[in-house]
Amino acid sequence: MDKGVSRRVLVASLVGSSIEWFDYFLYGTVAALVFNQLFFPSEDPTVGLLLSYASFALSFFIRPLGGVVFSHIGDKIGRKKTLIFTLSLMGLATAGMGLLPTYETIGVWAPILLILLRLVQGIGLGGEWGGALLLAVEYAPKERRGFFGSIPQMGVTIGLLLGTFVMSLMTMMPNDAFMSWGWRIPFLLSTLLVFFGLWIRKGIDETPSFKKVQEKGEIAKVPLLETLKTQWKEVLIAVGGKVVETAPFYIFGTFIVSYATTYLGFSKTAALNAVTIATVITTILIPVMGSWSDKIGRKPLYIGGTILMILYAFPYFWLLQQGSVTLMIIATIIGLGIIWAPITAVLGTMFSEIFKSNVRYTGITLGYQIGAAVAGGTAPLIATALLAEYDNSYVPVALYIIITSIISLIAVWVVCDRKNEVLDQDVTNESGIA
Repeated sequence: MDKGVSRRVLVASLVGSSIEWFDYFLYGTVAALVFNQLFFPSEDPTVGLLLSYASFALSFFIRPLGGVVFSHIGDKIGRKKTLIFTLSLMGLATAGMGLLPTYETIGVWAPILLILLRLVQGIGLGGEWGGALLLAVEYAPKERRGFFGSIPQMGVTIGLLLGTFVMSLMTMMPNDAFMSWGWRIPFLLSTLLVFFGLWIRKGIDETPSFKKVQEKGEIAKVPLLETLKTQWKEVLIAVGGKVVETAPFYIFGTFIVSYATTYLGFSKTAALNAVTIATVITTILIPVMGSWSDKIGRKPLYIGGTILMILYAFPYFWLLQQGSVTLMIIATIIGLGIIWAPITAVLGTMFSEIFKSNVRYTGITLGYQIGAAVAGGTAPLIATALLAEYDNSYVPVALYIIITSIISLIAVWVVCDRKNEVLDQDVTNESGIA
């Protein structure tokens, strides 16, 4: 593949993914600072905050629906057209949030419209990940598939960093100005990123894998039914494989902030700095790990990272318990920055390699989004509930991390490592499990 095309494909998969996650995490940050006051007003501030967070959580459960809708389109008419549509949808929803009148202006319609736009975001994101991943993987040379597949995975952490950075700048404004109009700026600015992402994506041709399926006349009539009929085992493997990638991420990246500040006496700034530093490190390591998987395989890296996650669960909390900011930063770097990196780096490529090309978009999306909904959106909630149930003991939370890891180890045990194989064989002969 021409180097120019290769570079454009990687940029297209990374930029789109980063924009989608930037918009997604931006909502989560603003929900706690602004939406609870301007869109969910209540005499009890806690109620307003809970309603605001509930609107954040809703999108986790709508994502599988978006995944089903857009993966169907992606397996029927192509990856490129679907990706343009998902990015446009997210961009319109995010811009709409930035222009939305508050409760004081239009009353109950304000939270209703905000929730509707949040659901649109979730639907768009549900279809984005699979398409961005396949854009990279299906264009990749066989010997660099792991590296190409790791690039879209950086979108999660880059989006998180962008969202945190922009909101940090905005909160430096006088509070009255920020609450009046300043919070809207990041939502509106994201439309510029969307236009850039669309321009990049429109300049790319359809992926070679989808073209081959079209030429052979092997496009599935109903990709969802075809997937559930012929590759339901692979879907279950993908769901299970996603568990250890998503639950610890939200423990190390989200739960840690409330746990460290509420139970251990750390400042919010110290906890957020620890997460930010670890996120920068994992962003750098993800492509390194993806490239490494081209040499030693996806499965060994994934299993190695998962075993380290099991071994680290208790030491992680022990480090936090020492009350040292330095040790908290080190603990977060080890968990989120280092151990999590190989797991997320190879996840998408490994999923892509176990599904047939004519239902690949549907298969990986179902596994990823169902796993995210079951294990990701619920992780901070489960961890908080365990603390409350067991007198603030971290032991059940550490055991929870271990259980998620064991589930994923069992799930991927039968996966065949295909690092040296051509991605697209005859559709009827493709298989990614033993």
